[in-house]
Amino acid sequence: MEPSTTGEPAKSHGNHTNKHHSLHSQLHDHRHGILSSTSILIIIISAISVVLVLTIFLIIAMLRRLKYSKNRGSCKDLSSCNTSKFVAHTTISFTSSPDVNGGCLYGSNLGHKPPSKHKGVQVFTYKELEIATNKFNASNVIGNGGYGVVYRGTLSDGTVAAIKMLHREGKQGERAFRVEVDLLSRLHSPYLVELLGYCADQNHRLLIFEFMHNGSLQHHLHHKQYRPLEWGTRLRIALGCARALEFLHEHTIPAVIHRDFKCSNILLDQDFRAKVSDFGLAKIDSDRINGQNSTRVLGTTGYLAPEYASTGKLTTKSDVYSYGVVLLQILTGRMPIDTKRPSGEHVLVPWALPRLTNRDKVVEMVDPALQGQYSMKDLIQVAAIAAVCVQPEADYRPLMTDVVQSLVPLVKNLSSVSSTGSSRFMNQSSPRPM
Repeated sequence: MEPSTTGEPAKSHGNHTNKHHSLHSQLHDHRHGILSSTSILIIIISAISVVLVLTIFLIIAMLRRLKYSKNRGSCKDLSSCNTSKFVAHTTISFTSSPDVNGGCLYGSNLGHKPPSKHKGVQVFTYKELEIATNKFNASNVIGNGGYGVVYRGTLSDGTVAAIKMLHREGKQGERAFRVEVDLLSRLHSPYLVELLGYCADQNHRLLIFEFMHNGSLQHHLHHKQYRPLEWGTRLRIALGCARALEFLHEHTIPAVIHRDFKCSNILLDQDFRAKVSDFGLAKIDSDRINGQNSTRVLGTTGYLAPEYASTGKLTTKSDVYSYGVVLLQILTGRMPIDTKRPSGEHVLVPWALPRLTNRDKVVEMVDPALQGQYSMKDLIQVAAIAAVCVQPEADYRPLMTDVVQSLVPLVKNLSSVSSTGSSRFMNQSSPRPM
């Protein structure tokens, strides 16, 4: 009987142990389930939080972008935009006429000395400019056109300057004056003609520029009283013009479209370095802001890009086309439109375009005044640049940065060729008027 008596407690102990392990296992499984659910819940909440934060961030970013676009989109006039790189962030207010107070912008009565500087550009009275030009004597006239008359003058500090007296032609003439003052007082580049000052005395509108000793490219290409430009000088002028447009298109925000780029607006200093002038028709490139920039067609026939002339759509590629026309003039010595030429040759671009990719025909196109003194390799390269610039489709035209990069090696090569005394080129000294 003892064995059975001692066996019961053992069995009971075994059952108790098994129950204990079973209970422990159940508790462990239960706790494990609870932890898993909590972890999943935490992950879900974290994910939702991250999504919410990202959503809020994106909404804020979109609102800021919309606000920025709205602010830039409201820049209908250059005077309201003050974000250009390399320029001062202050602009002249064009909200009221300069005539309101009499005298110059922020000036007073005729003859009263105005503030000496405004936005880095000097403000002159009409009296001062009258003295500078000997009462606007006809003997001091150095230019005349639809915009007005340009006089050579000597300022009170002895500086020789070009003083442009603008014709007042309603709102357009006033806008041209204001845009040019605002733009050139803020944009500074060695490839743009420097604005020294301006005056808005009563009904007079005058702009004072640095004096460019060798006049315009137009004169040197098409007026017989000037000696022909030699090949090296032409290439340097082409590069200088390209750099000017590159600055306007690529190094200002928003980009500036010149809109009247042509040979008569390319001026040459005493060393025949080219600088671009006449920004009265300039406009910002709102194509980068709101996708289009349709405007009234202004400019000079023969230089207008086809899409701009036909639809009014204006972009930086419109300037590229105009540059291509100028490059063709430098290459051929021809005018953009010349009705004195034989039939089929009246308009430069359609006559030149099919010939630019033909080696033999390119040689026939070259300005006879060069008398064969040029590098054939350079000629082919310049012809190729001109060909892409005057493409009928704007998208096929290059950026001015690409044009600059294509011309730089050619101009650098001029120096090495000149130093070795190559006979392929004319004398490298700067030409002078006869």
